[in-house]
Amino acid sequence: MPFPTTNATQELPAINQILSSCGQAPVTTLDTTNPDVAIAYDTLLQISREVQAEGWTFNKEYHYEMTPDTDDFILIPNNMLQIKLTENSANMDKDGIRRSGKLYDRHNHTYKWTDETVECDIVWEFDWVDLPQPIQDFITSRTATIVSQRIVGDSDQFSMLQQQESYMRALALEYETQQGQFTFFGHPQGHQNYYQSYQPFHALKR
Repeated sequence: MPFPTTNATQELPAINQILSSCGQAPVTTLDTTNPDVAIAYDTLLQISREVQAEGWTFNKEYHYEMTPDTDDFILIPNNMLQIKLTENSANMDKDGIRRSGKLYDRHNHTYKWTDETVECDIVWEFDWVDLPQPIQDFITSRTATIVSQRIVGDSDQFSMLQQQESYMRALALEYETQQGQFTFFGHPQGHQNYYQSYQPFHALKR
């Protein structure tokens, strides 16, 4: 899975939309020596990562096989926002978490993984050009709201941008429901069809 890269040609329209929403003049290049452009661009990257970290149909991957290196470590790439062990029989005696850029087994207290492959459920961070349009629109709208607060500070403008952000999030969620085959009983992976009942210890273990 490739690491995300910046794509100025694709991100420039989003930056100009953010600036215009805040009453600022559009720009022809992503010149980060311009303070407004720098704030807008840095905020866009921050919000893009935050939104993608929620986990959507387009950037979730289940039963993804991670292969240990020659030292039996599983290194986690920078564009992997979330990782958890797939709930299967092979992982019953393991509890994997991210630690020091590697997958750590809390159950066995080790970074070493002796299996040939370890199945994980992943949330990826993608480059801007690879994001679905409704997600791009929501990220852009949310970024405009934050940038308005940071460089303008007008409460009326902030309130209007919040309303627009809410609308764009609704469209993003509508896109998500169309992409994912969600049901009232959850969305188990694989071909099994079952209802997983409420288990109080899942809610109380925190």
